[in-house]
Amino acid sequence: MSQAGDRFPKQSSSDSLQANRRAILQVVERYFNTEGPMEAEEHYCIPPLERVNLDEILTLVARKKYFVLHAPRQTGKTSTLQVLADALNSSGRYLCVNASVEAARAAGEDVPQAMRIILSELAEQAELMLEDKFVGSVFPHLLEIHGGNVLNVTLSRWSRAAHRPLVVLIDEIDSLAGDSLLSVLSQLRAGYRNRPQAFPQSVILCGVRDVRDYLVYSSAAGGRVNTGSAFNIKAKSLRLGDFTQQEMRSLLGQHTAETGQQFEPRALERIWELTAGQPWLINALAYQVCFEDKGGWDRSRPVTAGAVERAKETLILQRVTHLDQLANALTEERVRRVILPMIAGSPEYQFSGRDLEYVQDLGLVAAVGPIRMANPIYAEVIPRELTTVQERALRELVSPGWYLQPDGSLNVKALLAGFQAYFREHSESWLERYGHREAGPQLVLHGYLHRIVNSGGRITREYAIARGRSDLVVEWPRPGRPLADRPLKQVIECKVVGEKKGMESTISQGLEQTAWYMDRCGAEAGHLVVFELRPNKSWEERVFRRDPEPGAPPITVWGL
Repeated sequence: MSQAGDRFPKQSSSDSLQANRRAILQVVERYFNTEGPMEAEEHYCIPPLERVNLDEILTLVARKKYFVLHAPRQTGKTSTLQVLADALNSSGRYLCVNASVEAARAAGEDVPQAMRIILSELAEQAELMLEDKFVGSVFPHLLEIHGGNVLNVTLSRWSRAAHRPLVVLIDEIDSLAGDSLLSVLSQLRAGYRNRPQAFPQSVILCGVRDVRDYLVYSSAAGGRVNTGSAFNIKAKSLRLGDFTQQEMRSLLGQHTAETGQQFEPRALERIWELTAGQPWLINALAYQVCFEDKGGWDRSRPVTAGAVERAKETLILQRVTHLDQLANALTEERVRRVILPMIAGSPEYQFSGRDLEYVQDLGLVAAVGPIRMANPIYAEVIPRELTTVQERALRELVSPGWYLQPDGSLNVKALLAGFQAYFREHSESWLERYGHREAGPQLVLHGYLHRIVNSGGRITREYAIARGRSDLVVEWPRPGRPLADRPLKQVIECKVVGEKKGMESTISQGLEQTAWYMDRCGAEAGHLVVFELRPNKSWEERVFRRDPEPGAPPITVWGL
């Protein structure tokens, strides 16, 4: 057996740290990064500056513009800022510092304290990146004299003392609260006219959202304030996009090139289908299948679509930080105004254009095309999160074993009959919790299905604004086969009877839509669940089952 000394150099002095690090990295594989900024020596990566229009950014900087770079969480913003700062410093034209203001979140609306934290971070980064101690030497004294205006004064004096124009990159700008955020933006605006001799040549604000969406509560103003006017010097808002399919293949191909482990074609397709290019999700799925799943440790074994599917389920069930952050956004009313009608496929919605832009900036909803979830993983996480409490309550009421047949297959008709009884008895309390006329009943069904199907199968979903329905596909393994091997598929289509259409018209349209969706996804059978929510209907009228007519598509209609 080889000893550690055979693999690593026997050096212990502090000045040999970098040599040790390089030696270790020659032994340890690079890996897919899911935490913090990208490091090219350690992580498989797409070069950050290849993901942005670098010529546009450099032109904005050269023209002394202040602008915004924003993108959803964990898409590569911080890594991009780091590499951009290095590029600007290497050009010899600018002195660039990259500082995060996230630590100032703890200061809340205590503006002097927030300024102390922000300038302390700026001073630290200036010394680390530029070996420049100016900010650290002056800001404590200036804070005593100028109080909350100290950022403006410090940047002005630093710009006059610097031997090249300053460029300041401010990361996590939207982590600041209320008056602290307003103060930073106002101070930048106040000094803007003095650039570049007495204020930074260019400032880039980076965060999840565009600055236009920072609607914050200001204690000083006694209400909500839109920060757009405080930063009306913004020249442009740039958005860091998701990976293209080619970039995803390039990223995964780095692992293959360095380890020899292949991704089967269907595995590559499935990663793209599940993520729609979201960078963190791609890295997380790949890390799970290649480094966490023991089956993936053998580099001679290719990554399969089944392994990708298991990795997806693991990420969701573990409620990893990235997905947990998205779930937390569902507590916000303007997020729910967009998401709940989407789940219902409702043509009626009350969200504003600003609400939609906000949810798109968070990355929950696709930034282009129809109003739909950004990717299938988010589409699964969101209803699961909304129905978590219900699903836990169901553990005491419903057993998955009730709906399994002797050969292990799932009896979907028995499942939906059981759901009818459950909905009749328990729906009122859950509908009040969900607070949306059309989405509520469908979320109750989602919760019930989660409890049953998650014991051995999976559910895929499609929903978007104004579709008039939501589509679910229940997939269950064929007897004696794994789930990834051509599972049995049954479509469950959900519709709500409208005030004007009536039951029969809704059923007629729903049967046509269900048949079309069954054909599209290759389902063996279909189920149309129609929710009758008009108050003048009794439960006896609402609850029914209609089996398909001879020669008609195999679609069962369930009334509720």
